[in-house]
Amino acid sequence: MVRIALDAMGGDFAPAEIVKGAVSAAQSMPVEIILVGNPQRLSQELSKYKEKGKLPVVPASEVIGMNDAPAQAVKQKKDASINVAVALVKDGKADAVVSAGNTGALMAAALFKLGRVPGIERPAIATEFPLPTGKVLLLDMGANVDCKPKHLEQFAVMGNLYAKHVLRLSNPRVGLLNIGEEKEKGNELTREAWPLLKQLPINFIGNVESKEILQGNVDVIVCDGFVGNLILKFAESLAGSVFQLLKSELSKGVMNKIGLAFLLPALFKLRNKITYDEYGGAPLLGIAGVVYKAHGRAKAQAIKNAIREAAAAVEGNMVGAISNLGDNR
Repeated sequence: MVRIALDAMGGDFAPAEIVKGAVSAAQSMPVEIILVGNPQRLSQELSKYKEKGKLPVVPASEVIGMNDAPAQAVKQKKDASINVAVALVKDGKADAVVSAGNTGALMAAALFKLGRVPGIERPAIATEFPLPTGKVLLLDMGANVDCKPKHLEQFAVMGNLYAKHVLRLSNPRVGLLNIGEEKEKGNELTREAWPLLKQLPINFIGNVESKEILQGNVDVIVCDGFVGNLILKFAESLAGSVFQLLKSELSKGVMNKIGLAFLLPALFKLRNKITYDEYGGAPLLGIAGVVYKAHGRAKAQAIKNAIREAAAAVEGNMVGAISNLGDNR
């Protein structure tokens, strides 16, 4: 059984929504979830549920806030829930860690305690975007704002392996995000990265433009963390804005209101499909352990999905595949 260490104190809605998601996951998945955090507060939350599955609690007396300086907080707050949760993986007491807490702190704790996979210079945050017929994986989404061509090369290899071992795609199509399809297009980084990706033993389809992200023509898209984070934040705001715009326009006039009554179920289904609650967490690829970052505003459904994805990464031997980086280049 896969063991998941869950930082129960991280995120805007901790610990209530974190515990709720853990209980739901424990009831529906063959996983053991270890809650890490303040024992008294976690006991209060767990008391709300009659059937909660196997949810042991590991104490942690401190919390790293969203506004704390990541590296400094990780070093100073040694008993913080993020530190304790990652340490469980390091000590072999858990197979993966999930946290909705401070992203920088989670990355710092993972680097300090688990280290990098040999051959990987820059771990990357990967995010799955939902499509009508599947998903597209983008990386890096913010861990590395300044990259060299060889870093994009490593991102491409890691993204390809993740798509194979976790998303179960037999021959993932890997593209390099750029302002045009021609290999001569782009800035110095993308122009120098193109030939490096081309010589890899992966299904590299060349440059892809941002308009292609949601068209289903590519499975893995590689970019630096500065561009990736801009795309991520824009996509998060766009989903909510489009939904509100549709509701506003359709509520004008009697006929539109009648139509809205019929369309609302479909609109809510669409919103649920594109919200971050549905795609759960983002793996930190290149770390020598399975580490998933859930959104800071994650509620129970997102936590449950992040736990499911972390378990799939363990079962798919994601870290083992990336550890063989030298054999996949």
